[in-house]
Amino acid sequence: MKKIAIVTVAVLGLSLAACNKNDADNNAVNETAVENTASADINAADNSAVNAADAALNATDNAVANAGNAIDNAVDNATTNQ
Repeated sequence: MKKIAIVTVAVLGLSLAACNKNDADNNAVNETAVENTASADINAADNSAVNAADAALNATDNAVANAGNAIDNAVDNATTNQ
């Protein structure tokens, strides 16, 4: 009976030790979560800036192409209607 009591006390002691709050581990996990969230936010902002720049360049490219086509059409019309 004493052996069972000793084993029971040992198991309960280990159980309580396992339940103790470990602030260092929790802080490390929280810090990692904050860093991951910040990294995701930075990547999203970077992607938004890149996408906006790409869209602006595409719009400019289209405007230049349209201007070139307008000039070509004007030259063709001037030549044809002489």
